[in-house]
Amino acid sequence: MNADETYRTVMTVDPPATDSPFEVASREFLFGQVWNRPGLSIRDRRLVALACVAAADAVKPIDDHVYAALRSGDLTIDELNEVTLHFAVYCGWPKGSQLEVTVRTQWHRIHAERGEQTPPWPVRTVDDLGPADREQRIREGQQLFTDVNLVDAPPSDSPYFYAGILNFVFGHMWARPDLSRRDRRLVTLPCVALSDAIGPIHSHVDSALGSGDVTYDEMQEICLQFSAYYGFAKGEVLQDAAERWRARASR
Repeated sequence: MNADETYRTVMTVDPPATDSPFEVASREFLFGQVWNRPGLSIRDRRLVALACVAAADAVKPIDDHVYAALRSGDLTIDELNEVTLHFAVYCGWPKGSQLEVTVRTQWHRIHAERGEQTPPWPVRTVDDLGPADREQRIREGQQLFTDVNLVDAPPSDSPYFYAGILNFVFGHMWARPDLSRRDRRLVTLPCVALSDAIGPIHSHVDSALGSGDVTYDEMQEICLQFSAYYGFAKGEVLQDAAERWRARASR
């Protein structure tokens, strides 16, 4: 497909005119090359792009990508709600709040365009919050931390590790349905990459590749997709982490 055809497929609307050098270059590069590449599905690329535009606080791109994700059917409303929660944990609750509002707004927009009543979201109950037994949550959090990160769970000696990481992030969030573990990696990787936190970048790249949830070739595509939406300087750090993993794995 050419750039305009890919734009229609990805963004689900007709492409606007390209009147400036920026518009021409971005159309040809993003939609003529990046979104057209094999190696990741459009749905996979959406998860990476959504995390990037939401982290950038770019209101119109957030609107456009949430709308396209829902209108295309690549992400269901339940999946996108889970993306919002996962993104908030790894990129911050204030940024997650903006994504939450956008998802609600674009969900209403889509139904209004169809001339339909927007269905109410289901009321959440305590059953949605995972195991009520706190000791069970910690045990399961420790195990899932190890399964996801491929290292031993951290000590239970600080609020950050105990209440945050073991109880909530891995005792609950990573175990929630509606997103696969691979999906969650595709949201997490751009979030840690844009944070400039070297430890988490290498940790999540290593575990994504070491677990087999993401192949090395797929990681190359994630690096490119991320770089296109958040900058090549930050993408270079993500790429370097992938190269370091491959060098160790080949020994």
